[in-house]
Amino acid sequence: MAQFDLPIDQLRTYVPEREEPIDFDDFWRTTLAEWRGGEAQFTQANGPLRDLIVEDVTFPGFGGHPIRAWFIRPKGEVRSTVVQYMGYSGGRGFPEQWTQLPSAGHAVFVMDSRGQGNGGSPGATADPVGGSPQIGGRMSQGIESPQDYYYRRIFTDAALAVDAARSHPAVDPERVVISGASQGGGIAVAAAGLSDGVAGAMIDVPFLSHFRRALRITDANPYNELARYLQIRRGEEEDVFRVLSYFDGVNFAARATAKALYSVALYDATCPPSTVFAQYHHYAGADKHIEVYPYNGHEGGQVVQQRAQLAFLDELFPTTN
Repeated sequence: MAQFDLPIDQLRTYVPEREEPIDFDDFWRTTLAEWRGGEAQFTQANGPLRDLIVEDVTFPGFGGHPIRAWFIRPKGEVRSTVVQYMGYSGGRGFPEQWTQLPSAGHAVFVMDSRGQGNGGSPGATADPVGGSPQIGGRMSQGIESPQDYYYRRIFTDAALAVDAARSHPAVDPERVVISGASQGGGIAVAAAGLSDGVAGAMIDVPFLSHFRRALRITDANPYNELARYLQIRRGEEEDVFRVLSYFDGVNFAARATAKALYSVALYDATCPPSTVFAQYHHYAGADKHIEVYPYNGHEGGQVVQQRAQLAFLDELFPTTN
């Protein structure tokens, strides 16, 4: 796969109009108000990590459903807390997979994605809400209405995960950063738009953004799940895009103000570069930067981007030494 989207000079000025429903803010304000206020439970977890504190978390998400997470922190001072969201089909995995940030002095709150989790990152959270007929995966689940769409539940869980992390006595509520890649990036920008007072956002190759263009220029999954759904639901395109407008990362970005570090890969057919730049350019926070990886696909910057994120956190929360 070569570069297939707009040239980089056009991407840097690509600011499409947002497709935003008139009741976007009311929809999300009402949704969050209905399920906020639950209490998170933190339980000490046994394991092989001797120099870190690991807690198994359960907090009430959308519908009051129990959502699982890990909370992992250094034994000493906690410089900040990063709320981490998972890529498509991934679960919270094992604590041993999340030691980098605690090793640098930051706590990490790893939210499970309801109904997901396989392979090397197993999940522990069911999605008890049923769904109508759908294409395999999650993209078409409940897509007949914004009230029933799968990502209404996930995005609500994500905002409530920020609340849950802030409720821990070791967490400074003003030093919370959200983070995620791919689906996790899409969830992260939603959480940034829905949560007040977030200090920073680290958003890598985000999925769930600028849906109409994504379906026009890529046939890669997971966006292809929507294309296959529309192949058998002929004539329903505008109904589907209307529902998706409540979940478009471009619209959440327009409400997010935390300092942000983005990344994009120009060979990425899974999350096309123009869909990422559309979100980035609409991001409301003035203090933002995007790292561009011209020859990478959906893997993005990998460890190079991780180093950039550690530097970003150092800038946000400098040490006193």
